Amino acid sequence: MLLFMTLAILIFNFYPLTAVMIVMLALLNDGAILSIAYDNVHYKDKPETWNMRMVLGVATVLGVLGPVAAFGLFYLGDRVYLLDRPHIQTLMYLMLSVAGHLTIFLTRTRGPFWSTRPANILLLAVLGTQTVATLIAVYGVFMTPLGWGWAALVWGYALVWFLISDRVKLFAYRVFDPIDESPIGQ
Repeated sequence: MLLFMTLAILIFNFYPLTAVMIVMLALLNDGAILSIAYDNVHYKDKPETWNMRMVLGVATVLGVLGPVAAFGLFYLGDRVYLLDRPHIQTLMYLMLSVAGHLTIFLTRTRGPFWSTRPANILLLAVLGTQTVATLIAVYGVFMTPLGWGWAALVWGYALVWFLISDRVKLFAYRVFDPIDESPIGQ
């Protein structure tokens, strides 16, 4: 999110989120992130050693893919659909909220996102926060209302990028940790 916002400001002289949008994103993120502590994950009986090459490699790949997806939606809103700037801000607010929460499901396992079922509390927290974020964007609470059609487009776009990111994540793990034979997330 920070990389996308910084580049949007520097390159396009456009502030993709208002201060209120950033605060709402932070509050909703906290709601979902708190539930991660109760998630279902595989663990080893002995402590693992950090493979920093793998951690930094996969984080970098996913960290670059997010802004690419965000700029793709920004381009669609600005150049293809010719939306005004306030509508693009709401579009980007919803995209960053949805994509950010979907990233939780990417990073919780080394395997495909479906390889380990998330805890019910995590699913409920993400579903709840994203319902609130979507309603805020659709009805324009502290922002320009987006409407259900645009919200559906954002959700579809974010889900497509989520599936692409999951495949890229699996490839990145093979590149940055080719000898890992651990059963974690498989």
